[in-house]
Amino acid sequence: MEREIIFAPEAHTDLIEIYDYIAERADIVRALGYVERITEHCLGLANFPERGIRRDDLRPGLRVTGFERRVSIAFHVTETTVVVDRILYGGRDLEAHIKE
Repeated sequence: MEREIIFAPEAHTDLIEIYDYIAERADIVRALGYVERITEHCLGLANFPERGIRRDDLRPGLRVTGFERRVSIAFHVTETTVVVDRILYGGRDLEAHIKE
């Protein structure tokens, strides 16, 4: 069953921050491409939402998967949705950001 993908407001903010970070250091084309690839990866959770590692120690039901060895995507799954909670770039502290 394909689930609906929902991006939490914090995940939207994370994508904007990733875009800004890369655009400042490289260029806007690279930044846009990278954010689009992250978004597509998140949308792929609709068909296979049980991937990643369970992190019940941070929050019950939380799962974390990596993207291109630089991004951690934290999400949780319901019967009908996958909610992308956070998208953290470059080794940011997942535990601190989840507990906010």
